[in-house]
Amino acid sequence: MKTLTEQLAQYASYHRDVRNIATHFVGIPMIVLATATLLARPGVHMGGLFVSPALLTVLAACVFYLTLDLTLGLLMSALMGLALWFGTWGATQSSETWLALGVGGFLVGWVIQFVGHFFEGRKPAFVDDLVGLLVGPLFVVTEAMFLLGLRQGLKTDVERRAGPVRRGRLAHS
Repeated sequence: MKTLTEQLAQYASYHRDVRNIATHFVGIPMIVLATATLLARPGVHMGGLFVSPALLTVLAACVFYLTLDLTLGLLMSALMGLALWFGTWGATQSSETWLALGVGGFLVGWVIQFVGHFFEGRKPAFVDDLVGLLVGPLFVVTEAMFLLGLRQGLKTDVERRAGPVRRGRLAHS
């Protein structure tokens, strides 16, 4: 399995335009929350616990994050727990609200993502590696940490492999 730095650097190589990164701060959380919402409605009761595809997906994602880095894994587990809570709440709403949150949020989140990739001039990372669907939320969290001045050694390692973040011009020009 790739290391944390390898996973982030591979993902980051598709995300070097500051505008693309900015769209990911909005689009990825929307997609995560929408997916949790859609996957939270079906499920079965097992000994007082409601087991849904959302719960199983969140648990699998948390194991992935924890194997990469304990500190980030714990942070990601807390954030994924919040997404699961939101998804479970959304799943208890009317069918119209559930679908608006789930399908609507999913579609709008992806539109935002594709706008960012227009600026980047490059396809999304998951097209070449489906693990990118798991790395995306981690990328957003680590980029936020980098902006706060945290994990600067990791930032240096990622940028050494992926290149620096570019500011502002259209890749298509």
